[in-house]
Amino acid sequence: MLRLQSNPTSLSPAGNPITSVINVSSSSLRESIPGCFLSLLSLSKPTTMAAVALNGLKMAATSQAYLESTPVNDTRKLLSDLCRHFYGLGWVSGTGGSITIKVHDESIPKPQQLIVMSPSGVQKERMVPEDMYVLSPSGCFLSSPSPKPYPNKPPKCSDCAPLFLKAYLMRNAGAVIHSHGMESCIVTMIDPLSKEFRITHMEMIKGIQGHGYYDELVVPIIENTAYERELTDALAEAIEAYPKTTAVLVRNHGIYIWGDSWIHAKTQAECYHYLFDAAIKLYQLGLDWSTPDHGPIKKYGGKTNMSVKAGTVNSNHETEPSRRCIVLDIEGTTTPISFVTDVLFPFARNNVSRHLAATYETDETQDDIKLLRTQVQNDLEQGIVGAVPIPPDDAGKEEVIAALVANVEAMIKADRKITALKQLQGHIWRTGFQNNELEGVVFEDVPEALQKWHASGIKVYIYSSGSRLAQRLLFGYTNHGDLRKYLCGFFDTTVGNKRETKSYVEITESVGVDKPSEILFVTDVYQEAVAAKAAGLEVIISIRPGNGPLPDNHGFKTITSFSDI
Repeated sequence: MLRLQSNPTSLSPAGNPITSVINVSSSSLRESIPGCFLSLLSLSKPTTMAAVALNGLKMAATSQAYLESTPVNDTRKLLSDLCRHFYGLGWVSGTGGSITIKVHDESIPKPQQLIVMSPSGVQKERMVPEDMYVLSPSGCFLSSPSPKPYPNKPPKCSDCAPLFLKAYLMRNAGAVIHSHGMESCIVTMIDPLSKEFRITHMEMIKGIQGHGYYDELVVPIIENTAYERELTDALAEAIEAYPKTTAVLVRNHGIYIWGDSWIHAKTQAECYHYLFDAAIKLYQLGLDWSTPDHGPIKKYGGKTNMSVKAGTVNSNHETEPSRRCIVLDIEGTTTPISFVTDVLFPFARNNVSRHLAATYETDETQDDIKLLRTQVQNDLEQGIVGAVPIPPDDAGKEEVIAALVANVEAMIKADRKITALKQLQGHIWRTGFQNNELEGVVFEDVPEALQKWHASGIKVYIYSSGSRLAQRLLFGYTNHGDLRKYLCGFFDTTVGNKRETKSYVEITESVGVDKPSEILFVTDVYQEAVAAKAAGLEVIISIRPGNGPLPDNHGFKTITSFSDI
C-alpha cells in the first residue's frame, strides 16, 4: 500500500486541523488513478509528494477518522446493498455497470462532499462495504480496498470514474448510476441512426425530473467506444447540449443516469428502464411510442418511420414542404384573442389577492413570490411604469400581498410576456379550470386539424408566452374536450422570447428534426413569423377574427382556418 501523510496544516469544515491520508493499491496504481494523483508519481521526496497531495485535495482532504466515520461507512454499505439489488434487476450483471454516491454531510457543500464509488471487474452481487473506493471531489483517491486472494482480480476503481465525475461537475449530482440493463441497450438499436430516444404520454414519465404525463421525454444517444473512458467527451457534450436531461444512452451499451440524491437517481433509473421496456414492447406490436396515442407505426416507401418525412403533392401537383412537426401559437391562432384578454386575464387579475392569501405558505407560492420579487427589483432599477417596491417578509403577509397585487395588475395591464407573471397566472388559472370556473376555447377547425395531423404522424407542439401549465390547462379543459392527446409538448418563454430567432433555434434542437424547414410554425404575430423564418422554419400567418393588422407586402403565406393547411 502507498500511504501519504501530510502535516496537519489545513482545516476541516468544522475548523479543526486535518491530516490527509491517501491509501492506494500500488498494483493497480497506473490503471485507475486520475490525472490529479498521477502527477504525484513523478515526485521523489515523500514530503514534497504529501505537500502536493494536500494542495490538490484542498478542502476535500480528510482525516483518517473521517474516512472511517458513520457517514462514509453508511454510504459504503448503501452502495454494496444497491449493487446487489441492481444485480437482481439485470443492470450490473457480468461485472458490468457501476454506481457512485456522494457522502451526504450537512456541514459540507455538495460540490465538496466525498465520493464513494464501486470497483470495476468484480461480481457486483458479492461486494461488501470494504470493496468501495473513496475519492475526493476532484477524483483523487483517499481510500482503496485491499487485494483479495485468487481468483479475485487486483482492485481497480470503476472504469466509469471519468464519466461519473463529469456528471458530478456539470449537474451537481448526488449520485450516478451506470446500467447495462438490456432494455437500455436494445432501445438504442431500433433506429441505428437516431441520436435521441423520445417518448410521450406515459405515466412513468412523471418520475423523470421536470417532466409530466403530457411532456415529451428526450434522452440523447451517444455512440459506444471500445473503452469506457473514451466516452467522457461525448457524454459531456450531450449533457451540455441537453440541459434538461438526467440521462445519456450509449448505443449498444447501456445508460448513465444521475439525480440529486441516490433515491432520486434510483427512482429515475427505474422509470427510464420501464419506459425503454415499454417502447420495445410497443415496437414489437407495431405501435409508435413517440406519439401521444401510440398508434400504428407509419411506413413510407417500405421504410418504418416514427414520424412523417416525405413531402406531399397538393391539388396543383406541386410538392409542398416536408413537415415532421407543427408548432402552434395560441392567441389568434388556436384561440380567439378575446378569450385571453376578456376571460383569462381578468380572472387572474381578479383572483390574485385571493390566491396569494389562500396559498401564501405553500412552497409553490413562495417560489412565485421569489420570482416576482426578482422581476420587480429589475423593473424598479429600469424605471418600468407600475412597479412598486415589495416589502420584506417581516413586514407582514398583508403588506406583501398588497404590493404583489399592485405589481401583478400593472404587469397584466401592460400584457408583459415575463416568466414571473406567467407562472403565477398559470397557478391561478389551474384553480379556475379545476373548479369549473373556466373553460378553454379553441376555434371550431382546431380539433379536427389536430386529429388529422396526429393521425398522419405529424407531431404537434404549442409555443406560447403563457406558462406550460397554462397551456396544458387550456387544451385540457376546452369546449371540445381534452385535446392534449393530440399534442406532443409545450414550449413557453423559458426557451426564449417569441420574437427572438434563438428561441426557434432552441425549439428546432428540442423536437428532433434533421432540418429546421421540417417544422411549420403558425402564428398571428408578424414579428414572431420573421424570427421563426430567420431560424429556417416554414411559417404561415394565421388570420382570425380580432387579430391585429399585418404590414403591407409582409411576404408570408396566410390562412383563415387550419383546414387550409
